[in-house]
Amino acid sequence: MSDALKELIYKIADDQFILGHRNSEWTGFGPMLEEDIAFSSMAQDKIGHSFALYTMLRELGEQDPDTVAFTRNANQFHNCIFVELPNGEYDFSLVRHFLFDTAEALRFEMLLNSSYEPLALLAKKIRGELRYHTIHANTFLKKLGSGTEESISRLQKSLDYSLPYAMGMFEPSPYESELISEGIFGGEEKLREQWTKKLRK
Repeated sequence: MSDALKELIYKIADDQFILGHRNSEWTGFGPMLEEDIAFSSMAQDKIGHSFALYTMLRELGEQDPDTVAFTRNANQFHNCIFVELPNGEYDFSLVRHFLFDTAEALRFEMLLNSSYEPLALLAKKIRGELRYHTIHANTFLKKLGSGTEESISRLQKSLDYSLPYAMGMFEPSPYESELISEGIFGGEEKLREQWTKKLRK
């Protein structure tokens, strides 16, 4: 179970860590003051989540969080490419925020029932933060999606560009069957199905 658990935690932690740093790049450059602060705040949350997960890995025999976060080579990270992509314009960052945080909220909702208690407890602890992230993404997506012809067009182009990359969020673990059978996590396919259903609402 140890290798399967570590693989899952690394995947989640690295996604949060990389996107947290990407989102922090909006500090001082947001399209308006509220968004500048919002993206900075959510970036801080993501870094905090990754730290909690890296600490969990430390308890499983891995190196300390700072070493894990800052001294690995690129090919040792387990994150999806989607979170690595440059921020581009605000429309792309907003779409990525919406797609990623919708998936992440659903992921941690599934982890509430994880047989690995530290993951279940973390999922419960950060539930409120994830709820804020999804509310923020939905609110601004709806505002721009019902705005001008230009805002609608830009969002659609960013969505078309993002979706193929977003599918990488659900790449199954080499230990997928073990994670499911041990009750640690319900699996990437189940998560992708829930995410797709949520997007269509």
